[in-house]
Amino acid sequence: MGNVLLQYATVLVLSIFVGIEIIAKVPSILHTPLMSGSNAIHGVILVGSMLILGSATTNLEEVLGFLAVILGTLNVVGGFVVTDRMLEMFKARAPQPRKVEAEEVTS
Repeated sequence: MGNVLLQYATVLVLSIFVGIEIIAKVPSILHTPLMSGSNAIHGVILVGSMLILGSATTNLEEVLGFLAVILGTLNVVGGFVVTDRMLEMFKARAPQPRKVEAEEVTS
């Protein structure tokens, strides 16, 4: 049991380091498209956590499953909010009405 736990912890720590290195190399202009593209992955994680929560048998499994569903939902929703804000930057703005000066009206 202890050996398997150590292997899982090793994989977790190594994946954290690899993830940090990969994200650090991405230019800042690509962070938002990268996040919107990862929403599909987080959607799969959310479905998986709901399936695991549905088959939970102990209280610990239920609490961890519920926590996974909440965190997965926050991640997906946050990704869509950021994507929506990014897309708002590319929309054409309506022309602002021109202010009429008092001198133009009298002439």
